[in-house]
Amino acid sequence: MTNKYYSKENFVLYNGDSFEILKKIKKKSVDMIFADPPYFLSNNGITCNSGKMVSVNKGKWDSTLMTTNEKLKFNRRWIKLCESVLKDTGTIWISGTFHNIYIVGVALELEGFEVINNITWRKLNPPPHLAKKAFTHSTETVLWARKKGFKNYFNYDLMKTINNNKQMKDVWDFGLTKPSEKKEGKHPTQKPLALLERIILASTKENDLILDPFNGSGTTGIAASKLNRKYIGIELESEYLDLTIRRYEKGISNNE
Repeated sequence: MTNKYYSKENFVLYNGDSFEILKKIKKKSVDMIFADPPYFLSNNGITCNSGKMVSVNKGKWDSTLMTTNEKLKFNRRWIKLCESVLKDTGTIWISGTFHNIYIVGVALELEGFEVINNITWRKLNPPPHLAKKAFTHSTETVLWARKKGFKNYFNYDLMKTINNNKQMKDVWDFGLTKPSEKKEGKHPTQKPLALLERIILASTKENDLILDPFNGSGTTGIAASKLNRKYIGIELESEYLDLTIRRYEKGISNNE
């Protein structure tokens, strides 16, 4: 197995290419996967961040230079590797915008998954569309899928309870990531902790193993640790792993 970048109790981080590291993780050992793959939206355009005009570019890993077929091939490749480490009763959650999520949906079907839900994350405080050439982008999609022919765990009762004892719908309202969650640093596609907490509570039990093949700032891991789940994160950029470690250790010191 690839050397661990960081390991403490049930929190493990690997520095490297997910395409290689996923091959070395034990088959059918993971209970749930959350993935936030490249959106392929970095086109040298502009967006708004904290009231300022900034570049929409996320990084070299988010290039728009891929053709549609190349995007499909990329997504099928990492999803196939995830399928091999996921338990037959496990589930996978994948977030994205229209730039990539429809291709992800096709890739899931081709790699033996079926979509359980199409969750719409409605952002309560989206940045304005500065170019004024389209409607304000105020949602992201999170696909929840399982292996075809298998049953999955769903904590329906808890979801109903936290929703004022009403059946929870597939449209979730959350604000953008809070500044308090970026004190140790930030990632360009960082997700709010509350979003990951709901995903984890909905589809896992305590002590289950959660994997994120695109660790980023480690929000999945922070939520997993907070909710008493085990975690494996894979990230190519060591600076984001260091950010994750700072967030994790601060959480431990604050007994969060």
